[in-house]
Amino acid sequence: MTTAFWCVLIAALLPYLGTLSAKIGGRMPPRANSNPREWLERLSGWQKRAHWYQLNSFEVFPAFAVAVIVATLTHAPQSRVDLLAEVFIGFRLAYYVCYVAGWATLRTLVWTGGAVCTVWLFVLAA
Repeated sequence: MTTAFWCVLIAALLPYLGTLSAKIGGRMPPRANSNPREWLERLSGWQKRAHWYQLNSFEVFPAFAVAVIVATLTHAPQSRVDLLAEVFIGFRLAYYVCYVAGWATLRTLVWTGGAVCTVWLFVLAA
């Protein structure tokens, strides 16, 4: 399996970094597990931002995963596909830090970096 495909798996798991942070940081009581979405929406501060990171991570994952698959199927240079996938993961981890810390401008710049990686993967496939 290629490094890029491993990165797809990592990207699929990254939303749960936000989920765990929000739930543990917000001290989710066991009874709230019967309605976790409602409980998560009532959070505030960094815990709420961790939840929002989770939501954004689920939103960006499909395009990234498809971009890696398309680039691989079209025989784009594997070293570049791997590198862009790794950089994407780096941007997503930085995005988590920026989101939880409340650094909005830097968060947007880091998000843009991840989006550029996704588009670049499609361009490699062309």
